[in-house]
Amino acid sequence: MGVPRLWDLIRCFKHECESQGWKTSENEDLVESENKYHNFLWTRTIHPSTFEKIAHASKCAMQEGVNYHVVDVTYTAWLLSEPPPEELWKTVMADPTLTEKTAIYDLSNLNSSEPICPKLNSTKSKVFTEFENFLTKKFGAVFKTRNDVLIAQA
Repeated sequence: MGVPRLWDLIRCFKHECESQGWKTSENEDLVESENKYHNFLWTRTIHPSTFEKIAHASKCAMQEGVNYHVVDVTYTAWLLSEPPPEELWKTVMADPTLTEKTAIYDLSNLNSSEPICPKLNSTKSKVFTEFENFLTKKFGAVFKTRNDVLIAQA
């Protein structure tokens, strides 16, 4: 069974979230749990300076019906379909405010025979923990911290 595209993967995960009683946004990749918003941003790759601007914003417009309102995002997960530049990992690890609220998942190997996915997740997000569990159960993902992956490659 192949891994779906990132947007389909998030859609499937949002169904899992609803079964846990968490609220999901119909139009945005947001999950609300315990009055905290968890945002999923998926992209092929991202330049570190662009990443920093977005990561420090912590706001997201959310559509409800025909109206929009701005919510404060507590946690953001970046889902990358290509390995991120080394500078991105360093940018996050160098800024304690980012490590507390930002997770990075390199999902570029998810479709491989050995789906080892480097991650950086020091957040206290139950939603992101459940996301990792979801990918492990459904697709055999093996999450390793960025440092563990670097040691294994050496």
